[in-house]
Amino acid sequence: MGSQATQPNGATASRSVLFFDIDNCLYPRSAKVHDLMADLIDKYFATHLGLPEDEAIMLHKEYYKNYGLAIEGLVRHHQIDPLDYNAKVDDALPLENIIKPNAELRKLLQDIDTSKVKLWLLTNAYVTHGRRVVRLLGIDDLFEGLTYCDYSEFPIICKPDLKMFAKAMKEAGVERAEDCYFIDDSYANAASAEKLGWASVHLVEEGLPVPKTQASKYQVRHLEELREIFPQFFKPT
Repeated sequence: MGSQATQPNGATASRSVLFFDIDNCLYPRSAKVHDLMADLIDKYFATHLGLPEDEAIMLHKEYYKNYGLAIEGLVRHHQIDPLDYNAKVDDALPLENIIKPNAELRKLLQDIDTSKVKLWLLTNAYVTHGRRVVRLLGIDDLFEGLTYCDYSEFPIICKPDLKMFAKAMKEAGVERAEDCYFIDDSYANAASAEKLGWASVHLVEEGLPVPKTQASKYQVRHLEELREIFPQFFKPT
C-alpha cells in the first residue's frame, strides 16, 4: 500500500476512486474494537485531565459529538500531545487478538477492476492504526493509498469536515467529486460526502437500527452489496 503521498499533490487521475473507511467498516462493529478504544479514551481523559470517571466519560462524548474525534477536543482545549494520546489509545489496542485475515473481504476487493477504479483508504485514525488494521485483515496490498487524520497537525482535520474529503481527493489524485465513491459506517461522514457530491454509501451493520432518514442515497447492511450498487467497477463473473 502506498503512503499518504502515493500520488503527487494535484495529480489528475484517469480512474475514479473508491474510498473505504477502516474502523467498523472493513471489520464489523461486533468485533468490539470501538468499545475497547472508548475505554482507553475514557481512562486517558481521567488520567491526564485529573477527572473522575463519570466526568471523563461525559467530556469524551462531548468532544466526539462536537469535533468528530475526542483527540481534537483534547488538543484544542488542553494542549495534550496528540502522538502521546495515539500511543496510549489507538496503538495500545490489542488488535492482534481481535482482527484476523478476512478471506471474504479480500475476495470482494480483488474482484474490483482496478483498471477502472482506484482503491483508497480514508480514516479518522492516525496512520499507524490504519496501516495496522489493514495489515491484520490481510488486505494492505490491495489499496493504493491512505488518507489519515494527521494528529501532528493543528488544527486537526477529520471527517465529517469537508476539508478532510478535499484532502483525500488531492492525495488520491482525483479532481471531480463525481469520480469519488465512498463507504463509511458513520451517518455524519456518509452524509457529508454526499453533500460534497460523492456517491456515498452508509454501512449500517446487521443488528443495528436503520436511521429514519438515510444518510445518503445508498445504505447497505454488508460490504458485499457494493457489487450491486457499483457493478461497473467489478470484474465480469
